[in-house]
Amino acid sequence: MMKNTLFALVFSLFSFGALAQEAPDALVHRVTEEVLDIVRKDKDIQKGDTKKVVALVEEKVLPNFNFQRMTSLAVGRDWRKADAAQKQRLAAEFQNLLVRTYANAFTGYNNQRVAYKPFKMAAGETDVLVRTEILQPGAKPMQIDYALELGERGWKVYDVVVAGISLVTNYRDQFGQEVRNGGIDGLIASLAAKNKSLETAKVAGK
Repeated sequence: MMKNTLFALVFSLFSFGALAQEAPDALVHRVTEEVLDIVRKDKDIQKGDTKKVVALVEEKVLPNFNFQRMTSLAVGRDWRKADAAQKQRLAAEFQNLLVRTYANAFTGYNNQRVAYKPFKMAAGETDVLVRTEILQPGAKPMQIDYALELGERGWKVYDVVVAGISLVTNYRDQFGQEVRNGGIDGLIASLAAKNKSLETAKVAGK
């Protein structure tokens, strides 16, 4: 169950590409199928090839996710305590944490398919939710919802909700405790240490 959950989460994170002017549901549908096709064909990715996973993230994710907004939501009210440089470092470390934590979840791929729920968007709407389900052989479908907002550069994903649990708010209590213990710099140091630990563990596991 945990393996399927991790796959669903990482798949949701890694499933967006260019053409930001597309309608949000069309963007989700098109690029999800493109990425799923890559994963199906690339055995190295399924085995957790770090270099290929990172390359996929850089191509499909980074230009189309608003990590600044995601980080601000995860940090919550404490975000206002950070200066511009701290906000930049927090967003960079949080981005790295998400990539490193779920990089090995591609090994959970097992012929999953995606079902796309009906989508409606009012004229002029700039904040929407696109709903999908991961269909998993031998398991119940897993609900994946994508929160997107329209900005100057088109639609960007700023949150992913997996089985009713928001990715960004799931970190809020943890981050809040880190800020109470060591301030914003303490949170940055904690994230950096976690990322270094994950990188070291990955290298040691080779």
